Amino acid sequence: MIQIEVNGEPREAPEGASVSDLLELLEIRVKHVAVERNLAVVPRALHAQTLLAPGDRLEVVTLVGGG
Repeated sequence: MIQIEVNGEPREAPEGASVSDLLELLEIRVKHVAVERNLAVVPRALHAQTLLAPGDRLEVVTLVGGG
């Protein structure tokens, strides 16, 4: 397990996990989600390829529509 931070909270993730794996672990299945890793936005097309590293700081934001 590696130590990361998600939305300001310390968390653990399996070693070798990707951003997609993290979203699944967090049970986030929303189509419209933005992920920032260490102050850089991770494009959705790269979620499965972007591996997490110890100490990563992630912000996960779900987008909701409405009026």
